[in-house]
Amino acid sequence: MAQGRRVERVAALIRREMSELLRSGIRDERVHHGMVSVTEVEVAGDLQHCRIHVSVFGSEDDQRLTMEGLKAAAPYVKGELARRLQMRRTPEVVFLLDRALERGTSVLGLLNQLERKREERGEIPPGSDEEVVAASGPLDERAGEGPHESEAAPASETAVGNDPGAPPADGPGMDEASDPGDAVEAGRS
Repeated sequence: MAQGRRVERVAALIRREMSELLRSGIRDERVHHGMVSVTEVEVAGDLQHCRIHVSVFGSEDDQRLTMEGLKAAAPYVKGELARRLQMRRTPEVVFLLDRALERGTSVLGLLNQLERKREERGEIPPGSDEEVVAASGPLDERAGEGPHESEAAPASETAVGNDPGAPPADGPGMDEASDPGDAVEAGRS
């Protein structure tokens, strides 16, 4: 189990240092064609290999150029990680393009497209948010609903941590003694 925590810790350190290197350390112009961010770092259990997943925001050409630049900079990155992390053996670095953001964006695009088609046809599926809002009226009419100031509970009843069965703060209790045992003795005398 301790080995797993160490691997996670090393992965977090590599991710932090890699983000810093992307910001200011790697001078290859190809790396800066798209907006690059580190999405995940996987380190092998023996700490000999490291996969760095990066997301590149930009066109296909920007992504291709950025990945070529990162692959060319891998020896430099390994040297910088060795210098910054001061590990006995620095893992071999491999960069992988993470397309999860692209997939997420395309799924959102498809959902928005479906929603537009439904609105054009006038379809509102039962139980959808639009149906609930339409049935309950506009938000301005509902804004006045709720407890009025005269109906609000007193502050002493709504305060967090007040126990209705507890003695009041100015009455006998823990104010007289700092130790619960002392409170019992104080009550006897």
